[in-house]
Amino acid sequence: ILKATDRITLNALDLKIGTATVSFNDQQLTAQDIQFDAGQETACFVFGAEIPVGRATLAVDFSGELNDKMKGFYRSKYFSPTGEERYAGVTQFEATDARRCFPCWDEPAIKATFDISLVVPQNLVALSNMPVVEERPQPADGSVHVTFDRTPIMSTYLVAVVVGEYDYVEDRSADGVLVRVYTPVGKREQGRFALDVATKVLPYYKDYFNIAYPLPKMDLIAISDFSAGAMENWGLITYRETFVLVDPENTSLIRKQSIALTVGHEIAHQWFGNLVTMEWWTHLWLNEGYASFVEFLCVDHLFPDYDIWTQFVTDMYTRALELDCLRNSHPIEVPVGHPSEIDEIFDEISYNKGASVIRMLHHYIGDEDFKRGMNLYLTRHQYSNTRTEDLWNALQEASSKPVGAVMSTWIQRMGFPVVQVLSSKQLDGNRRLLSIAQSKFCADGCEAPEQSLWLIPINISTPSSDSAVSTVLETAKAEITVEGVGEQDWVKINPGTIGYYRTQYPAEMLEQFLPAIKNMTLPPLDRLGLIDDLFALVQAGKSATVDALKVIDAYRNESNYTVWSSISNCLAKLQLLLAHTPAEKQFGEYGVRLYQPVAEKLGWDVKPGESHLDTLLRSLVLGRLVSFGCPKTLAEAKRRFEEHAQGKCVLPADLRSTCYRAVLKNGDLATYDEMLRLYRATDLHEEKDRISRALGSIGNVDILRKVIDFAMSEEVRAQDAVFVIVSVALNPKGRDMAWDYFCEHWQVLLNQYEGGFLLARLIKHLTENFSTEERAREVEQFFREHDFPGTERTVSQSIETIRLNADWMRRDLDAISAYLKQQENGQQ
Repeated sequence: ILKATDRITLNALDLKIGTATVSFNDQQLTAQDIQFDAGQETACFVFGAEIPVGRATLAVDFSGELNDKMKGFYRSKYFSPTGEERYAGVTQFEATDARRCFPCWDEPAIKATFDISLVVPQNLVALSNMPVVEERPQPADGSVHVTFDRTPIMSTYLVAVVVGEYDYVEDRSADGVLVRVYTPVGKREQGRFALDVATKVLPYYKDYFNIAYPLPKMDLIAISDFSAGAMENWGLITYRETFVLVDPENTSLIRKQSIALTVGHEIAHQWFGNLVTMEWWTHLWLNEGYASFVEFLCVDHLFPDYDIWTQFVTDMYTRALELDCLRNSHPIEVPVGHPSEIDEIFDEISYNKGASVIRMLHHYIGDEDFKRGMNLYLTRHQYSNTRTEDLWNALQEASSKPVGAVMSTWIQRMGFPVVQVLSSKQLDGNRRLLSIAQSKFCADGCEAPEQSLWLIPINISTPSSDSAVSTVLETAKAEITVEGVGEQDWVKINPGTIGYYRTQYPAEMLEQFLPAIKNMTLPPLDRLGLIDDLFALVQAGKSATVDALKVIDAYRNESNYTVWSSISNCLAKLQLLLAHTPAEKQFGEYGVRLYQPVAEKLGWDVKPGESHLDTLLRSLVLGRLVSFGCPKTLAEAKRRFEEHAQGKCVLPADLRSTCYRAVLKNGDLATYDEMLRLYRATDLHEEKDRISRALGSIGNVDILRKVIDFAMSEEVRAQDAVFVIVSVALNPKGRDMAWDYFCEHWQVLLNQYEGGFLLARLIKHLTENFSTEERAREVEQFFREHDFPGTERTVSQSIETIRLNADWMRRDLDAISAYLKQQENGQQ
């Protein structure tokens, strides 16, 4: 007690508090009044007499309930191998839900040690952050009193407890840490892949950070009901089953890859987040952006054949740019107060933009200095809390570069720049003079009202040099001379797509890239970056859709998975917009012509010795052909599915989603029932996900309505229902109906998901693909009249996106239709 007081206030929510007693200097006071403030989520104990300055002990007697909200201490339903319904008790405290389990000062900067003990039925597994130090059987009621070792000093949001029935596999990492992966009973073998990754990741980080993992054990556990993908509780990491379990027969390659990334991400947090924690949620990005970057470093080290850094650009970087050019984006660092505001920043800005600017910084200062700076930062602040500036200071000391100055514009300001090449002039001696300018990139193509300048690391490559120029652009305009460039040579700004900005070239410079795209001498990340930037400029009205489609024409020989991924992102957006227009059918035919050659080259079956990326490319390309309605692909998918359903020939996991969607696309009630039979027959969560998320592909609105009812039934877990409803909304045939359903049943959905990011996710996908002003007004009106706390920013982003879609269609629809017609005639 720092100042004499008669009251103590701490966080408590949904708890019944019996008595609170404070002891000091051999005296005791019992609270005469307990005042709850539901809005502030606090309880105040009023003692009626002063507690003097000095040490005191507070003892609180309380009880709570195991809720069904997937937050706090909650119950998770599972079925025993014999099919009986059972429950596990699980915790999820990030960001502010430890207060639902026990009264505490529930803020990241208020760290403490925790001594945890549990009384549990003797047949159940009881886990917490630390190893068990004592188990005392209680013969009277058949329970066991389990005591865990004291934790290091840590934040409340990282405390964890799990009680239930589990099997496990275990191993020791090279540096002696005992690692276990806990799985549902009977599925321990499905924990092997994650165990293998985890035991290799721990020593990798130990070397990278030059600091040993601070706890004696590391548990990873698969939880049946879990709202996020995973959570980095210190020493006891919880996962959705689909983010940790691998069934060799039934797990797709892309899922395995995402499990490796997730394990790498959560284990990175054991240092970055748990050992050193952000001071307040404003700095959430420090945890998430950083771990989202490092997961790629570590997966690249363990699985070089994944070519994971190329995938970083489509998975992380481009998704950040898409959101960050909206007027309703937010800076990486955003002031937050109330818990409902905190939930909303677990988004593409904190994770993806955070990771992208750290990748840019890593490239700017180099790996050695980066490592040194990390060690400095972690050693200096271990077991305490930091702000963003502390990280910059450490990296600046290690690299002697002006890290703070360069980075502050990227962290504190919303949005990002576009670097525009104003002119390109060939000089004698194989030199070229570029005149460039920077300005804020706005999704609607308007000039930003305020003049924003970023410190932009500018790199330039040419056919003869990967790094012909390396400089920092600090002014609004500049001139740069590039050496060693012939008249016809291309000049590429931002090689490797590392800088977090868009580039706009004049037409003649774009032309110069085309031959190098066709013969693939331009590196994959540059082929990808070009098309992605071009499509962003199209959406902003700075370039015509038809011009972008003409550039895509040069990609017909493309063989790289990530480049196709990027093209597919662009075309999928366009496909959704053209869905209710006369151009819909022709766009489908255009898509078939584009993807068919690469599909034929790959074939349906895995070839001996093919690369990881080719396997991923096959599912991507066949999946796109299904969505474009390619008759040949649909027929082959159907044939393979029938053999699979009859148990004759099992479909490889990588092709299942594609085949399920193909069969459902023109499916009837019988097809739907057949899919439900397969759904009920599997106990692999990943397979249930695949089937339920394919159900949205059905072309018949009446059956789609049944899909939504199924999503909301007992058969689908609350964590998964959102994604099933989203699959209906992403189908142009189900878009309006899904929105109407939401408007009718909003109260049920709000009760189920309030204050979690699943609700924001649902609202985003239900609304952002509309493309008329009427719809924009309708969505605006609905959320004006109905309060959905924690989704305000998502709603304004969606309304902005609908209006951008409407503008895009208004500008380009006629030209697109004419181009597609001309293409079709050219083919005949």
